[in-house]
Amino acid sequence: MDEIDYQSDEPFQERPWIKWESTFEIDAWIDSYNRDLRNLVKDPRAKGYGICFILEAGGEIYLHTMPEGVVLIDVPPEAEWISPILTTIIQTEAPKSQIWTMPIDKLTQLIFGLNSLIKATRMVLHHEFRIKR
Repeated sequence: MDEIDYQSDEPFQERPWIKWESTFEIDAWIDSYNRDLRNLVKDPRAKGYGICFILEAGGEIYLHTMPEGVVLIDVPPEAEWISPILTTIIQTEAPKSQIWTMPIDKLTQLIFGLNSLIKATRMVLHHEFRIKR
């Protein structure tokens, strides 16, 4: 296998999103996605990898799970329209920066809540999660 450039901005192929019917299906998708990502990211130096959700109404959000059981959600300005929805799903106020955090045990709930708003997904090997609004 070729060595992967973890600093590359070259995007992976977008995968069309399937509108899931249940949290069971979403849990199965999360497990499958995590397996695919672990198979791809074997270098311990890799940071900022995760998933990009391409939104139907425009914009993209990025998710990265931390070893501490926290999920980082980067909501760039073009996807800010989704902030009120995130506030409802995560049950927290919007942060002052574009980086949201939530406990990993809310991941299924988050994806189920965003399910009808997602157009496609893309794996991401390097994304900076320190950008301020």
